[in-house]
Formats: sequence, C-alpha cells, structure tokens
Amino acid sequence: MSTTSARKRGAAQLASHTPVLPVLIVSVIVVVDLVGGAGLTWLPLLAAGPALAATTSGPRGVLCVGLLAGALAATLGVRDGAPGHDLASVLAALVAVTLASTLAGSLRGRRERVLAAVRSVAEAAQHALLQPVPATVGPFQVAVRYSAAAAEARIGGDLYALVPTPYGVRLIVGDVRGKGLPAVGTAALVLGVFREAAYEEPDLLAVVARIERSLARNLGSDDFVTAVVAGYPRSGSLEVVNCGHAPPLLVRGSGVVPVEPARPAPPLGLRALTDERPSLQVLPFADGDQLLLYTDGVTEARDHSREFYPLAERLGRHLSDEPARTLTALHTELLAHVGGRLEDDAALLLLRKPRKPAVSEAAVLEAAPAVSTDSAGRQLGDPVTR
Repeated sequence: MSTTSARKRGAAQLASHTPVLPVLIVSVIVVVDLVGGAGLTWLPLLAAGPALAATTSGPRGVLCVGLLAGALAATLGVRDGAPGHDLASVLAALVAVTLASTLAGSLRGRRERVLAAVRSVAEAAQHALLQPVPATVGPFQVAVRYSAAAAEARIGGDLYALVPTPYGVRLIVGDVRGKGLPAVGTAALVLGVFREAAYEEPDLLAVVARIERSLARNLGSDDFVTAVVAGYPRSGSLEVVNCGHAPPLLVRGSGVVPVEPARPAPPLGLRALTDERPSLQVLPFADGDQLLLYTDGVTEARDHSREFYPLAERLGRHLSDEPARTLTALHTELLAHVGGRLEDDAALLLLRKPRKPAVSEAAVLEAAPAVSTDSAGRQLGDPVTR
C-alpha cells in the first residue's frame, strides 16, 4: 500500500511539473504521425515540445517534456519500421534540444528570481521616496495617481509629497528634467529637503529657497526641477509658489480655472541664471473647493492623432465629491487616450476641502435644553413678578 501511494505521489509531482502547452504540441505531432503514417517525417518536430517548455517552465518541466517526446519518438519509429540509424539521429537531436532547453530554462528561472528581487527593492524605494498619501490629511480629502513611463518601473522623475506641519498642510508636485536613475536621485533630493524644510520654515518662500540652495549645490548647470509648492496656513487661505511648473487647476463650483503665476519664476536649480524670484500667491480656498496639481506627462500625452489630453475639460466632466473617484476616472481616460502606454511619467494630486455638514433647524431644536413651563406659560424657575 505504501509503495502504491509513493508511486501516486511521484506521478502527481511529475504531472505538476509538466507544462500543458508543450505536451499538447507533442500530442498533436503524434496524432499527425499516426494518421499520416509518414515514418520519420514528423518525428523531428517533437523537439518543439522541450524547446517551448524552456520559455514557460523550469528545468524539471523541460526534462519531463523531453522524456515524453523521446519515448514517443522511439515508439513511433519502431512502429513505423524506421531505419535504426535514422531513428538514432532523431533521438540524439531530441536529447540535445532537451539538454539545451533545460539549461535555458534554468537561466531564465535565475533571471526571473533576480528580477523579482529588483522589483521588491524598487517597491521599497517607491514607498520611501513617494510615500503613500492617506485619504485625509488635516482638513483635506486627498487622492494621488502616479504612473512611471519606464517599463517595469515603479518610480521616475516626477515627484509629490503632502505633509501636515506646525504651519498647516504643505505639499509639492514637481518634474525633474531627464529620466532614469539620475532623475530618481534628483527627485529623492528634492523630497528630502522639502519634508525637512516644511516642518522648520514658517514661510513657504523659505521652504522653496531651501530646496533651491540644495539643488544649486548638487545639480549640474543644465539640470533643473519644475515644481509647485503649496500650503494652507490658515482656514480659507491657500498659498501657492510656482517655479516654472504647469499651473494648478482650481475647481470652484462647476468651474475649472488654471492658477497662473502672478510673476513667472524659473524652475528650481536655475535661479542663478536670472534675476526673477518666485512669488507667493494667496488664493481663497473655501469649503467645496478643489485644487489639482499635475505634471506635464498628463497634459502632453498624445493620442494616435497627436492630440494632447485636454485635462481641464476632462476634469470638469469627471468632478465628484470624492477625489479618489475623480482621479481614477481621469487616469483611466488618460491611459485610454494614449493607447495604454505613457511616453512620460505622469502624476496627479487632487486636494479637496470638504463641505461642513449643514445643521437643520430641527437638529438645533433637538440639541437645545428642554424648558418646563407651568399652566400660565411661564418657565419653571423664572422669578414671579407680583
């Protein structure tokens, strides 16, 4: 009984390592040979089984398919009365293809394990660099959508951060010139300086100046970062500093208005080349208002007709009281606009000041303390005038 169970377990393990598609191809070739009865004509094609298995399975799967193909080739060769030397040639070719495919499958498996390790490191780097933003920060509802253009990448040259500080909620959205690892390094530098300065500097322009000084020490002469830095120092007032970045979109009611800078300022890292300095804009930001910050990977995304994605128009179409739902609709439509693959990194950050729930008159009356009266309508406890 134990021997039978061991055989069953061995057969089950062997079947679990055998890929389905290569076995199916081998079976089709065998059927064709049986129907056609063409001797060795079809048998060399059995090598396609282990070769295909190398692309989908590990070494065990390749060996299982190779053994199956070899056994079937020998059986069919003997059945069809093939010459011994010809059959030996076919079997030798099957053995060679199986061994080569086994090696290829082993190397492929090793590369996949290395890639999985790199992906895990990339995910850890993403969480450290682009920290997840909660759905509620301070008095705001918040949503973020980010897509890196590089294949298999989790992070790129676009950056964002939103942090509560002693001076109110502060946030940044930016775009580093260039792509690849140098852009990621610059983004990490900007975010690190921003998170530290946002807690320490009471003035938003001082936060921007700290980032500028750090970039001036660390960037090349032709490197720069466009960015919008915003803060909410007091209720009903939003501060915005735009450093060469695309203007945020302010949503008030059903209208969408770009927040153009009052005075154009150069991107971060290029201030030494010009006398222009960033200016601080103060915007009224009431309950129900929303602010969308984004990078040019969104507005410069083109469809097959080379038409840009109309962000302001589509934002007005997908507005809702839930920032996450709004950005999900925008992001889905953006990917459909470009055919599923972005050519540049794209970031969207939507900030909404929720409306305070209205208090009805009935609720006020229910909350008011009960007052007892006597038969004359006087409140009990009131002084009686005689």
